[in-house]
Amino acid sequence: MSQSLPQYKEIMNIILTTINARYAHTSLGLRYLYANLQEHQAYTTICEYTLEQRPIDIVEQLLAQKPTVIGLGVYIWNIQQSTEVVSLLKAIRPDLIIILGGPEVSHEQHLNPIVQTADYVITGWGEASLPTLLSAIKQGQIPTEKIINGIRLPLSDIAFPYDYYTDTDLKQRILYVEASRGCPFKCEFCLSSIDDGAKMFNIADFMLELEKLYQRGARAFKFVDRTFNLKIEHSKKILVFFLNKLKLFPEEPIFAHFEVIPDFLPDELKTLIKQFPPGALQLEIGIQTLNTEVQKNISRRTHLGRAKQNIMWLSTQTGAHLHVDLIAALPGEDLTSFAKGFNELWTWHPQEIQLGILKRLKGTPIGRHIAEYQYVYDNNPPFSVLQNRDISFSDMQKLTRLTRFWDLIVNSGRFPHAVPLLLRDKPFENMWAFSEWLFGTIKQTHQIALTKLTEYLFNWLMQQPISAIDVLQAVSADFGQMGIQGWPHYLGPAPADWRVKINQTKHSQGITRQKRHITE
Repeated sequence: MSQSLPQYKEIMNIILTTINARYAHTSLGLRYLYANLQEHQAYTTICEYTLEQRPIDIVEQLLAQKPTVIGLGVYIWNIQQSTEVVSLLKAIRPDLIIILGGPEVSHEQHLNPIVQTADYVITGWGEASLPTLLSAIKQGQIPTEKIINGIRLPLSDIAFPYDYYTDTDLKQRILYVEASRGCPFKCEFCLSSIDDGAKMFNIADFMLELEKLYQRGARAFKFVDRTFNLKIEHSKKILVFFLNKLKLFPEEPIFAHFEVIPDFLPDELKTLIKQFPPGALQLEIGIQTLNTEVQKNISRRTHLGRAKQNIMWLSTQTGAHLHVDLIAALPGEDLTSFAKGFNELWTWHPQEIQLGILKRLKGTPIGRHIAEYQYVYDNNPPFSVLQNRDISFSDMQKLTRLTRFWDLIVNSGRFPHAVPLLLRDKPFENMWAFSEWLFGTIKQTHQIALTKLTEYLFNWLMQQPISAIDVLQAVSADFGQMGIQGWPHYLGPAPADWRVKINQTKHSQGITRQKRHITE
């Protein structure tokens, strides 16, 4: 069914837009849509905004371009701002056609007020469905159904988006690339669990795209593939590409981020990974839980013995930076179980343990556990668990604060000497105690100056059964590497070479911040 509208007598003006979490991020999705718009590309513009910008200012900038159609990418991090933007756009320009896409509107649309305000929603893949809808709009034959199921094209029929990264993007922002789509696993907390398996782009064509990006000056790449090491022959070609560049141009550092399956690391991949210099590779590894019963509850298949061997090998035998994910509040896991898994994972020596609280993403099968495990979720993004049968609301709040302080103290890499004293033989329990003391002292988890954070950590450690000399030496060594002016009085006299170290650390800190943004 369709309804007839007057055909557009003038060229349409289409804007593809989204609200990124920060300026350093780029939207791969918008560029895929733009690359596949066919004849509509000639009158389409990509406009990206950030969460730091007010919705009313975004609306003003969009309307100043006099669009006839706006396509908006909606995600968990921007759903609130996007809802306000769409509401304002429709209030000011009721004639404006608004098309939504993205994971946050592809499922359970009845829960999203933004869907009621917009004109159309394309669920899932949009490379084929968006140009089809735009053609219908242009011809005055637009569908009467608001929800349009995205057509999944063969990957060989999808045009690559990488030419549409600008020179500014290459110099200042994170470049997202993908060699495959989908995931063969069915972990219930993840949207990839509803994918129809994993599909690979033609590797020869993809390698040509990587080469073009490199020739244009790209040196940092974040692969969004859910399972980079799923097809070893493809993984090897990509790793060899980066190794060859490092060997030919050693003065041109490369940084590449991959998400890998933890229990599948053949020797041929190990041989390649071991050749990368420190700082060139970052590997994101989803462990999520070390409780085998909880694994079964969420349909996750990970051989923990092999995962442990691989992670310990990577952390001790290679220069790769390991970013290992652990999720709290999974069905059937209480605090005791989570602490046990956390402490075990810490002995595997990953550089980072990314602690997360379970979220109920729309469309994921994790919702089937709500009744049995008495889940209560926050209705506001990011839709985290507030409490369940095994973890009370009070403990969940404490756990949430712990994850924040863990990032500030441990994952930040700012306190390499003090962290071993803080965590000692019981990392989770000691971090829990510190987190409770710190929050009780300052009553906040954000906007904590680094100088004050260092002082709080010092004061806490001085209260513990640890040598005062060891505490003083550790915190002094860490502060001396932060590049901060003004030696704190509680650490005693400043070392003679302290001011020299300040200048030496500034460059390395900038590189570290860039790499952390790639992970986030």
